[in-house]
Amino acid sequence: MIRCTTTTERWAMHEPFEIARETITHQAVVMVRLDDGQGHIGCAEAAGVDYDGETPQSMAVQIDAVRPHLHDALTGAELLHLLPAGGARNALDCALWDLRAKQSGVPVWQAATGTRWHSVTTAYTLGLGDEASTRRKARAARHFPILKLKVDAQRHLDVVRVVREEHPDARIVVDANQAWTLELLHELLPHLQAAGVELVEQPLARGQDAGLLGCASPIPLAADESCTDRASLAHLVGRYQFVNIKLDKCGGLTEGLALAAEARRLGLGLMVGNMCGTSLAMAPAFLLAQQCSYVDLDGPLLQTEDRPHALEYRGGEIQVPGAELWG
Repeated sequence: MIRCTTTTERWAMHEPFEIARETITHQAVVMVRLDDGQGHIGCAEAAGVDYDGETPQSMAVQIDAVRPHLHDALTGAELLHLLPAGGARNALDCALWDLRAKQSGVPVWQAATGTRWHSVTTAYTLGLGDEASTRRKARAARHFPILKLKVDAQRHLDVVRVVREEHPDARIVVDANQAWTLELLHELLPHLQAAGVELVEQPLARGQDAGLLGCASPIPLAADESCTDRASLAHLVGRYQFVNIKLDKCGGLTEGLALAAEARRLGLGLMVGNMCGTSLAMAPAFLLAQQCSYVDLDGPLLQTEDRPHALEYRGGEIQVPGAELWG
């Protein structure tokens, strides 16, 4: 049997990170270590889906419940039936991918897609704040070509204006984290288009996005909270143009790859995102990033510390993970 160890960790943010629904000072994660007893170890971490009530403790309980099923020949496909989508399955699935790579000597990119992975450009996220802090953060982020701006129902156009003043050449994505109404969305879209915003992420609350059906938005809309796993996709067609795939939401790299393939088949564009966390959380998502138009894997840049063998960020460009980290 594969031996599984879980630990919970807290990683400090550089400064309080505010979005429409919360402000965090630390990111809590569950760390999973799988040991085959023959010297091969696979590791992964998950932050879980906090707005669905997941915590490191609740994820650890879910993982404990399936320990008897962690046999030596376990596959990611089997995990899809053992656990629901969410952080617990993500941590187990990504640790299993890492373990199999260590056992076989075949890197994850080769086993998963056969296409060698390459560096990708990530967006850098600016959390909500007052005008002075937004201006300061935008000025400090001038070396990032793509900025993702957190907004809410009151702070939106002014945030874009300030960032444009400080970083006029930036490509801009706006993320409302479910904070807008349909009326506010229609009011803001022409102004956001005029400011050069190229993507609006999750403007409406999950479950209240039926009003987007047939919406002739001048800016593509991306589903984040509304996109979980493949089962959520049918509801998104005709409402959104992109989906933001997060491994914590869909429940691991195995489902993430299948979700990406099905989204493409349905004509939806791809984005990959993160729930914050260390380089160990970003590395599996980096594999998905190879096929995405938008990449948002800046979690480690928002935190004060990272793991050994961390991802290397050169401005907004993420270099290929080393096998010492994952995969």
